[in-house]
Formats: sequence, C-alpha cells, structure tokens
Amino acid sequence: MSEATYALEARDITKRFGQVQALHGISLNLKPGEMLGILGDNGAGKSTLMKILSGFHAPTTGELLVKGKKVEFTSVDHARSFGIECVYQDLALVNTLSVYHNMFLNREILYQGLPFLNHRKMRELAAEALADIGVNVPSMDIEVGMLSGGQRQAIAIARAVASHARILLLDEPLAAMGAREASMIIALIERLKARGDVSMIMIAHNYAQTLDVADKVMLVQRGTCTFEGRSAETSVTELLEIVKREYRGITHEV
Repeated sequence: MSEATYALEARDITKRFGQVQALHGISLNLKPGEMLGILGDNGAGKSTLMKILSGFHAPTTGELLVKGKKVEFTSVDHARSFGIECVYQDLALVNTLSVYHNMFLNREILYQGLPFLNHRKMRELAAEALADIGVNVPSMDIEVGMLSGGQRQAIAIARAVASHARILLLDEPLAAMGAREASMIIALIERLKARGDVSMIMIAHNYAQTLDVADKVMLVQRGTCTFEGRSAETSVTELLEIVKREYRGITHEV
C-alpha cells in the first residue's frame, strides 16, 4: 500500500521522560475511514501515544506522517491544522454553559464587525452539527451539566467532527458508562464510520466492545505493542492470553 493512502502513520515511536521510557518503538497506520482500537491496562503507554499523535507531546525518536507526508507537531493547535482532534476523557466541556456554547467553545461566532456573540447563529449551527451525526439533546439551551454522561460525550465528539476533524482520537469514550449510554456512543461511532470521511483511534479497556466497533486492534503493554491485527481475525480470549503471558513474565522477573 502506498504511504499516501494512509490518513495517519506512526513509525517506531519512542518516548522518554527523564529516566523513564514510556514507549518502546511503537508503529501504527490508519487508512481513511478506518478505526483502530488501542487496548491496554493503566500505565501501559496508551495515553502517552495519544498525546504524541495529538501534538501534546513530541516523540523522543520516531516519526509521524499525515497523508504520506512527515510532520513534526509543535502543539495541539498545530496537529489540529492537519485535521487531528482529540476528545479527552474529561471532555473539556463547561457544565454551566449551554450545549451550543460548548459546541463553539473558544471559537465563538461574532456579529460581523461587532464584538458581540451571535447566539442565534451558533445555536443554529450547533443544532445542524448534532443532527448531522444523529445526536439528540433536549435543547440547544440546556446546560451541559444537566445531561447524561453519554450525551456529554456525544457533544464532545460532535464538536470535534464539526471542526472539520479528519482524524479523531477518542480517549476512553466508554469509560464509567452504563450499558445504555455505551450503546449510544457505539452507535454514534458506527455512524461516523459509515460516513467514511473520518478516521478514528480509540483508547479503551473493554476488549469485547472494542472488537465489535474497531476495524483493527492494537494491544499495548509496558510501552510496547504486543499484538496488532484485524478485529475479525482475533478474539477476547486470544487477547487475554497475551495479557496473561505478559503478567506471568512480570511475576517471574520479580
């Protein structure tokens, strides 16, 4: 496959914080419209990798490519200029602001030539953006803090998509959710996949949910990729066996 056909590629990424090496030569690639699930325990290096892909951290060694071209992100805003948006676990929403204000947080629309917020325009565009990906909320004016966890997650994802993201990084989007809310977010992710214009990487702990929604999965343990393959060609049992072998290896080391 030609490099230019990948929406995003990481080659032999390492990351060191002082004497601690968080990542050991991780590589991945993501085709347009494809979804990769990254699995692993807390402290495995998943979040560090996500922060490198989003421009928050620079890799110690290795390289990133977007559409086949090497990039060196200097900030999160720089990564956004390449269409990369990250929805972090804390969602970066302001609970006391309305849905539409959160949709336009830090990119508010003003009346032309005047220093006043155009509330009507933001409300209309927020409603259109949410409807476009099938997200339902009671009102554009309701405070986000009054909504369920699933609805807040959906708003954060919709905001990223509405900002013309082409590569969406999802940090534990199903964490601490009940079955009903998790199903709502999975359905939203499936709709985004069906559109084919957004590539996604999702960090997760739930193996079964990730295998159901992702095209391929990567297992990260102690900063190293110990498995990568198509979701349809693996199983929860196979992944858990890899985790058990790694755990037994750590126990023997001790």
